Amino acid sequence: MAIEPDEQQLAEVARRAAQEGDGTVVMLNLNRYRDRAVYEEDVPGGLDPDVSGHEAYMRYGAVATQVIERVGGSIDWYTTSEGSVIGDDADRYDEIVAARYPSYAAFLQLVFDPELLAAAAHRRAALERAAVICCAPGVRPD
Repeated sequence: MAIEPDEQQLAEVARRAAQEGDGTVVMLNLNRYRDRAVYEEDVPGGLDPDVSGHEAYMRYGAVATQVIERVGGSIDWYTTSEGSVIGDDADRYDEIVAARYPSYAAFLQLVFDPELLAAAAHRRAALERAAVICCAPGVRPD
């Protein structure tokens, strides 16, 4: 299972950025963590590689949160998942994060940010499965 966007997916985001200009987008992140992180490269910062997948992702998340804020975005909410009512094991995720960006262009700034790219080894080590779903901003019920 891929845990990073491929060239075609990034090209689609770039197309939307060019076509739609400014306009809020929410990226719904679905994460399934490995029990233990699997670093296939040097651990950034010389940190201990023997950590849980969740702990490795939190290393990435600390950097990602700063970069999200730098590009004008925010974390709307996050929660752990308690299981699926419909679906099978392939539909199981451990955590769900909704990140709001002012535009697709801002999201692309995040994706290619050098600081985030340097921390991406933690994300790759952490995740067994991931999905990022592009969503309209929606409405907040009163």
